[in-house]
Amino acid sequence: MTDTMISRRNLLSLMAVGTASTLAGCASSGPVTRGYTITYRDNATQIVDPSLGGNSELDVMYGQIADGGFVIPAVPYQKIPPRFYRQRVSNTTGEPAGTVVVDTQSRFLYLTEPGGTAMRYGVGIGRDGFAWQGEGVIQWRQRWPKWTPPDEMIARQPELVSYSAKNGGMPPGLKNPLGARALYIFRNGQDTLYRLHGSPEWNSIGRAVSSGCVRLMNQDIIDLYDRVPEKARVVVWQ
Repeated sequence: MTDTMISRRNLLSLMAVGTASTLAGCASSGPVTRGYTITYRDNATQIVDPSLGGNSELDVMYGQIADGGFVIPAVPYQKIPPRFYRQRVSNTTGEPAGTVVVDTQSRFLYLTEPGGTAMRYGVGIGRDGFAWQGEGVIQWRQRWPKWTPPDEMIARQPELVSYSAKNGGMPPGLKNPLGARALYIFRNGQDTLYRLHGSPEWNSIGRAVSSGCVRLMNQDIIDLYDRVPEKARVVVWQ
């Protein structure tokens, strides 16, 4: 890893610490102003106080969606740390526009944009021992994908054999581990078996839980799927 990469990672870590400190202050008693600021797609900003209950913009962002013949349930976003909400931020990754950057330590995915900004999403990542790092390209994308666990996973979890390639995989649906969308990462023309994908398990965002892939809330993976360029470059930091 280069010194430049380390400095970028340190900057992101410091930003995450600063955000966490701010949020902790918002939860304290006294004259501190409660709430946090969200920047939306049109660059408008709004101060949101989770203690006041729902928020109309977030209700839309993470509300129930009818998509592809399925009804995706609303996400109880009040139960998720606000730093993991989808939001536009400054591009601190050092990567050019159109790049997907996954910072596994901070649990963020960035899609860099022209003009020095990036869309940032909260993610869940692979458990220790299953993580992947490096560079690749989004070679293929799929709406409501089938899920076919690799042979190595089936060897660890024999109960998944009914979803093997031989048996046709798991059909698309709300219980499918790949969720509403999947972006497939290749390197040097070969499938890495590493995916950016949706998940119904909103409470896994910000945690290391999955077997190597990067998961987003279904509402967020749909948003990312619609924004990410064809054959986008992907950089995964450990």
